[in-house]
Amino acid sequence: MSSENRLSEMISLCREQLFTAVVADTLDMLGYHHQVLTPGITPLDPSRILCGLARVGLYMPIYHDDETTKVYEHEIALVDSLRTNDVPVLVCHGNKKISPWGELLSERSSYLGAAGCLTDGCVRDSRMIREMGFPVYCAGTNPSDTKYRGKLMMWDVPGEIAGVRVESGDLVFGDQDGTVIVPSAVIAETIEKSFEKVTAENTVRDEIRRGDKLVDIFGRHEVL
Repeated sequence: MSSENRLSEMISLCREQLFTAVVADTLDMLGYHHQVLTPGITPLDPSRILCGLARVGLYMPIYHDDETTKVYEHEIALVDSLRTNDVPVLVCHGNKKISPWGELLSERSSYLGAAGCLTDGCVRDSRMIREMGFPVYCAGTNPSDTKYRGKLMMWDVPGEIAGVRVESGDLVFGDQDGTVIVPSAVIAETIEKSFEKVTAENTVRDEIRRGDKLVDIFGRHEVL
């Protein structure tokens, strides 16, 4: 199996079986203590897991539009370049005056096999996006377009979203509890150890349900 296929398989398993708390705990154990986004970015549909590889895009505010501004040029290029399991991570630096994401970008991204979208800006067309089943995590909803207000200037460069550094190729994992960024260098190790922790937690749950004391359970497994 090629490394690309193996990674795709791992992402599918994560999406089906993991959750943010165990991924965050695993990253803590590996020495990565600042990978959880500051609360405030939430899923349009809490039942949709966000799991895929980041494609970072950086927005800047603008205050006009004319024939030379070309507001959408880089945004269109980024979306058209998406591959299976990619997640556009649109960094608006907390600017909620713009909605860099909507229904039509979701449609195109879904067609290309992308895994969702993450932004610290807002989103519009939220009802249609939910009906599509496309996972989108955002700072809120706002019908205001980026036209006259913001432009994607760079993509596939490092960024920071909700207090966490992110680079293209990092793993984005989100559920209704929050969103975690897994650095690309430790994706495989994080996934492997996360599944080990899930197995241990299942054992602990069984022992709790049979009436064992927490102090004894923790002494045996050091999992809580």
